[in-house]
Amino acid sequence: MATLYLILLTLHNLTRWLVLIAGVWALFVSVRGVGGARAFTPADRRPVALFAGSVHLQVVLGLLLFGLLGATAGRAFSDAPRASFQWEHLGLGLVAAVFATLASALSKRAQSNQAKFRVAALWSGLALVVILAGIPWWRPLVRLFA
Repeated sequence: MATLYLILLTLHNLTRWLVLIAGVWALFVSVRGVGGARAFTPADRRPVALFAGSVHLQVVLGLLLFGLLGATAGRAFSDAPRASFQWEHLGLGLVAAVFATLASALSKRAQSNQAKFRVAALWSGLALVVILAGIPWWRPLVRLFA
């Protein structure tokens, strides 16, 4: 059980970087498109969809970790500055997944190109802020099976 936990924790940690890179990319592309009169192409939508997908993967890995940790009766954030951080981390992850989903879904359905860029920038930006607030920054930035 400890080996599975370690593998999931490492994947969750590595996926964090995919989420952050995809989020910055999605925000950059969306903000760049807001100012111009460009068309919202599939190339502009790709980073927003990648961001949403990577956040969903991160949440699934986190929920698996949370469930597995409950089965082993451990405490995920015993080194946290606040006892409530475990629940904050879980809640912020779920909120970020909702925001990233809204960025992808609403930008696809918006009527004008400018509206698509605005919606993608707004919800991707909000999701990124929530993600940054939920990261345990006191832990190692890269944890490889340790």
